[in-house]
Order: sequence, then structure tokens, then C-alpha cells
Amino acid sequence: MNTAAAAGGAPPVRLFLCGDVMTGRGIDQVLPHPAPPQLFEAWMRSAQGYVALAERAGGPIARGAAYGYPWGEALPWLERMQPALRIVNLETAVTLSEDAQPGKGIHYRMHPANVPCLTAAGTDCCVLANNHVLDWGREGLRETLASLHAAGLRTAGAGADADEAAEPAALPLAAGGRLLVFAYATADSGVPEDWAASGTRCGVNFLATASPQSAQRIAGLVLQRRRPGDLVVVSVHWGGNWGFGIGPQQRGFAQALIDAGAADIVHGHSSHHPKGVEVHRDRLVLYGCGDLINDYEGIEGHESWHPELAVMYFPQLAAATGELQELLLVPLRRRRLRLEPAAAGEASWLAQMLEREGRALGTHAEAAGEDLVRVAWARRAPAAAGRQAGRRAG
Repeated sequence: MNTAAAAGGAPPVRLFLCGDVMTGRGIDQVLPHPAPPQLFEAWMRSAQGYVALAERAGGPIARGAAYGYPWGEALPWLERMQPALRIVNLETAVTLSEDAQPGKGIHYRMHPANVPCLTAAGTDCCVLANNHVLDWGREGLRETLASLHAAGLRTAGAGADADEAAEPAALPLAAGGRLLVFAYATADSGVPEDWAASGTRCGVNFLATASPQSAQRIAGLVLQRRRPGDLVVVSVHWGGNWGFGIGPQQRGFAQALIDAGAADIVHGHSSHHPKGVEVHRDRLVLYGCGDLINDYEGIEGHESWHPELAVMYFPQLAAATGELQELLLVPLRRRRLRLEPAAAGEASWLAQMLEREGRALGTHAEAAGEDLVRVAWARRAPAAAGRQAGRRAG
């Protein structure tokens, strides 16, 4: 039976995607089972210091908070939007390892007993290909994988060896196909090359450079695993923390994956703020999603980037073809280590920024009320879309 054809009458697939979810350090300290707070940063020696900074900025924070506390207002939005699957970039080791990696200025970890913080939001897949998952060594990574898998969470982008690190998370879809999540971490996001998984050691799925050439290699791997009826997300941790610029290598990488039929969404993250959005051949490219959960409140600097702003991404795809049908963004703000409703005017600021940055990418954005942003683009002609769908299913 041709699954892709059978899915023709299936309802669209709405997903939840976001950027970095950093549930370690200060966040971990207010949850029921905080890890030892010792840090090795030049400017902070205890994770409790980040809680104090957030309290100074926003007010008192109770200790032993409910597991869902950091998600705050994101939880009602997830209930309202009802995404079929929920994918986050988990930028935190889940471990009690004491093997803090030398040479790293920052070490993120969450106590394994606080994993319900992730399941409280109904998370389906944690992307682990990033520059913090090995902050506490390879034993820390092994414990991270074991803790997440024991809680029923799928992972992508890290594993016990190179094969496991490269293997996609396969998440079932209601129409009978799967959502495949492939994940990669690039050197320019701060991932050391020796974090790469090998045939004999655990590590991340390392990508030296995201380029059209590396995209062709990845496309071959994706197409070996992709079956009719499957949708594919390629998640990549790339680039620096600040700046709206999107280089030609990144655009070439994303477009080459889409042109090869190897990605329905390119899910980029690493920047601490949202970046411009592209829709190439009716497929979504997120170049930088910004942080969703972190403990940076009270840290001064970068105010012009609105670093307190967090964004939830809700793309809706055609089940049969993977084409983007709708993209809604929900802006929230971080206060007291929790996601709260966006302040007045923040949805407008987000829409204006996306409109400005989207001009070169072919997208437009507008605020849809005080709490929602809608992204629009010029859709391809139906005949061209049909040819693409036929090529993918073949």
C-alpha cells in the first residue's frame, strides 16, 4: 500500500518546535531535586547565584517548584495548539557527573530526578547535538541518554557511538508515517571536534561545516531511511549566539537539503534570539529559534536583541507532502525563571523584526493580536507542488 497516497486525505500535521531549552544551573536549583550547585565559571561559583540574579530582576522564586514551573504560560499554549509532536533542543546535560570539562567556561546540568520537567510539557524528542550536552564529560552524556530514554523521551544527535548519534529519532504520525528527526552540531556553534561520536566512543553527531556540499552527503543518508508517508526535520545547532546575519553557507545548506527531498523543515538553533525565517519551495527554514528556557535573567547587556523574549514555533504541514501550510509564533517572556505572557508591544516587535529580516528571505510577518505572530510567504503554483510531491514519494 502506498502510504503517501493513503495520507492524501489525512489532516495536516502541526508541530511544536523551539530553540534552546536550558533546564540546568539556576533552573535546576528551583526544581524539586537540585544537583550540587558548584560551578567553575570565572564570574559565578554557584548555580544559586543565577537564581539570585533572577530574583533581583523579577522578584522572589520559590524553591522546590513544580516540574512544570519553568514552562509557565507555554503549557496553556501547548494545550490550545495541540501539536502532534513536540521537539526541543535540550542544551543541558542530565547527570550527576562531576567531570566538568576543562576549558569550558560554562557547564550546564540538571539532576536526573528532574527529568519530569521535560515530560511536564509533553516533550517527544530532545535534540542533543549542541555545545553543552558533554559539559560534564562522556559519563555525563551516557547518564543523560539513559535518563531521557528511561522517561520515554526520544533523542537525536548524540549516542553511544557514531552510528547511534547519526540515527534519527522516529516519531509515529497519526496518518501512519513517521516524523524523522536528524540532528547535527557544527563547529561554529562552539562544539569541540573531539566531542564527535566515533566507532568506539559516545559523543555528538558532529558536522564540521554546514554547506551545500555537506548537505548532499546528509541528503543521501536521509533518503536511505525516508519512506513514503514520512516527514523529515533536520535539526542543526549552528552559528554564534548574537546577530541577525545569515550566511550564504547556511542558506545553501538548507536549500540543498530541501531541493534533494531530504528535509521538510530545517530547524536551526544556537542564537539566543530569534532570527529571520525562510520558506524555500514551501518548506520551512528556521535559521535561529532563540532560547525558550534559560537562567539569564538579570544579566545585563544585549538589551537591543530583546534577550528576555522567548518564542514558540507552530508550523502546520500537509501530511501527504510536507509542504508548509501555516506558521504561527507565540512570543513569551522569561521572568522569575518562568515563561510568562509577552509584554505589551513584544508581539509587534517580533513581527517587525521578522518582516525586516524576512525581506531577503521571501517571508512576511504580522502581529495577530497581542500574543501571536503569523508568517506568510509566496506559495508555489499547485502544478509545481504536485511534481515535488511525486518526486518525494517515488
